[in-house]
Amino acid sequence: MDTKAHQFSRRTFLRGAGVTMALPWLESVKVWSDEARGASSEAPVRLAVLFSGNGFHSREWWAKGSGREMELGKVLAPLHPHREKLLFIQGLFNAEALKGNIHSSQTGNLLSGAPLASGGDIRSGTSIDQLLAQTHGRSTKVPSLVLGCEKSNPSVHKNYSMLYSSHISWSSPTTPTPLELYPGLAFDRLFKDETRKGDESVLDAVLAEAKDVRRGISLSDQRKLDEYLDSVREVEQRIEGAGKRGELQGWRPTLEKPNVPRPPDGLPQDIGEHMRLMCDILVLAFQTDTTRVCTLKLNNDHSSLRFPNLGVDYMIHHLLSHSDTDDWLKVNQFFLQQVAYIAARLDAIQEGERTALDNAMVLFCSSMLTGGHDATKLPVVLLGGGGGKIQGGRVLNHLQDPNRKMCSLFLSLLDKAGMRLDKFGDSTEPLSSV
Repeated sequence: MDTKAHQFSRRTFLRGAGVTMALPWLESVKVWSDEARGASSEAPVRLAVLFSGNGFHSREWWAKGSGREMELGKVLAPLHPHREKLLFIQGLFNAEALKGNIHSSQTGNLLSGAPLASGGDIRSGTSIDQLLAQTHGRSTKVPSLVLGCEKSNPSVHKNYSMLYSSHISWSSPTTPTPLELYPGLAFDRLFKDETRKGDESVLDAVLAEAKDVRRGISLSDQRKLDEYLDSVREVEQRIEGAGKRGELQGWRPTLEKPNVPRPPDGLPQDIGEHMRLMCDILVLAFQTDTTRVCTLKLNNDHSSLRFPNLGVDYMIHHLLSHSDTDDWLKVNQFFLQQVAYIAARLDAIQEGERTALDNAMVLFCSSMLTGGHDATKLPVVLLGGGGGKIQGGRVLNHLQDPNRKMCSLFLSLLDKAGMRLDKFGDSTEPLSSV
């Protein structure tokens, strides 16, 4: 047994020609990385941050009660199956977001609480995801995965760069982390040693070693490995099919074969398929332990996305946000469906005594509560158990709490991910309720 443990401690990755693919959590393989040999075999805590700009329907973002009896407003209805693993947090805010203008100033420091430079200059603060990635990311192939479904906006709005509205992840105060908009390239980054276009399947490249690993693990782990490999294959095939249909190029062609260069500021042809692929890639990244930190920006603040998939194609997201119409509610629910989908996928992955959702912290937030630009109390939902350290099924109201800083929440999340700090952003005190 000692010999087998040593062999598996050196084979937490499947490797092929130009491809590296991490193994999922397996009960008969008691390691998570080469460094973990002899350490705890529990699955790691992961952090995912999902963002939707422009807030939500003013009358339907609410929750009350607890546990199985928790009631959710219509915006949050897609999360009903996960209410026992959900924290609805009211009243948090970033003081610096109340300075400057709307949109940019309310988004660029959402994950850092840092002051923003105006006049078109770029200066914010290192965000929570990148701080965690820079400190703990060395134990995984990809320190962090930063995904987006809408292109960055390089313009200036009311004396502030719109790059603030386009980025929630910041590698340094002057460096917004580049967004990966293309599912195919995000997939390559997880599994290929070099990000390059290639026709070879990731699975085909590692199949021989996967068969070798399969012979040395338990029957239950063999089933888990087979399910995992099948899920990777499915995503590969969907990316290939969507690419053939021209749905992943970030623009809407006017002909079957474009006769002009690709427009620089286009939109994904099918936003529903785009978002769902990115959700699947996030889940795969966590399932394979290729990364433990991921941000997924579903759209920009001041977003120009349209939603023909919902029958709401007459107005862009930003303008829809200024009125509480049924269509605005429909769009809100569409975003929450993505969060619910990720939660369901993670909760279906068993990792020892807990699920991948139990081992994760999935934070969903926006830059404002409603389209009226109210940033004095932000919409915040947290899903997952943080490795058994977070009790879900609760509504936390911090409106009257003197410590209601978003950065206090971040201090708490960092601590549960194994990174204890005395200060982050404008806070020196963790949020004790989380």
